[in-house]
Amino acid sequence: MAKDIKPYPASRKGRILSLDSIDELKEMSCQVRRDVVRMLTMASSGHTGGSLGMADVFTALYFRLLKHKPHQFRETNGQDMLFLSNGHIVPVWYSVLARCGYFQLHELHSLRKINTYLQGHPASESGLPGIHIASGSLGQGLSAAVGAALGKRMDECTGDVFCLMGDGECQEGQIWEAAMSAVHYGLGNLIGIVDYNNQQIDGEVSAVMNVEPFADKWKSFGWDVFHCDGNDMEDIVSVTEEIRAQRERTRPAVILAVTVMGKGVPFFEGTMPDNSNWHGKPPSPEQCEQALEILGETVYGDF
Repeated sequence: MAKDIKPYPASRKGRILSLDSIDELKEMSCQVRRDVVRMLTMASSGHTGGSLGMADVFTALYFRLLKHKPHQFRETNGQDMLFLSNGHIVPVWYSVLARCGYFQLHELHSLRKINTYLQGHPASESGLPGIHIASGSLGQGLSAAVGAALGKRMDECTGDVFCLMGDGECQEGQIWEAAMSAVHYGLGNLIGIVDYNNQQIDGEVSAVMNVEPFADKWKSFGWDVFHCDGNDMEDIVSVTEEIRAQRERTRPAVILAVTVMGKGVPFFEGTMPDNSNWHGKPPSPEQCEQALEILGETVYGDF
């Protein structure tokens, strides 16, 4: 039997829906996964694995951790900023942005359609609220986040800057140039989150171009390094709040969030070559129906 659908409260008078309990966050992350599966099936293209794997992180950020006001998106003083460097997982970002009230929920139907806001990678020229820069050319997002964090300090603006990256993306040299710059400028208002799933489009990160010892690399560049289970809502919230609770932050911090690609739908999960490569493949209509049955309906309702 379908659950009773809540009247949608995402945005009222500039205030976003805040989910205080872990159970509420978990239910929203399930709805976000439903959104991702449906969007990608409608578009017949896109990136399933990483989008599902990071649903818990995005839900925790937008419904619990970030200081942000959708209706005052460009007024950044006091607000946090978020940059998605691995832009191919943007379906999960679109879902949480819509459900927070940055744009109308029904627009999720338009993923990857020509002349719409919701392109296959984040685009800034259309002025979609919530998006600061275009991304998808891997390795560039941390540089933009460094600039934003430095700009906030120069302008005496409060709020943190978050940058989400993939572990395979960290094979790019520009990531480490940006990491070095962040320490040089003492950007304690910068928090990186790495999707640490050991997967990229050509196989396992460790086989394509090994980044280990990964934590030691960040530490050697001068970053404070934290670890969490990126599919455990309580762990994500706890670690991020621990970072932000520190009184004096003079060094950037990075969270290595261990996730499972395709998390939430067993036949999308798993590491290659044991499972099909869901990095850049959408579900078929039949797979979509099966996935939605596994995920189950939520109180928030489909778009």
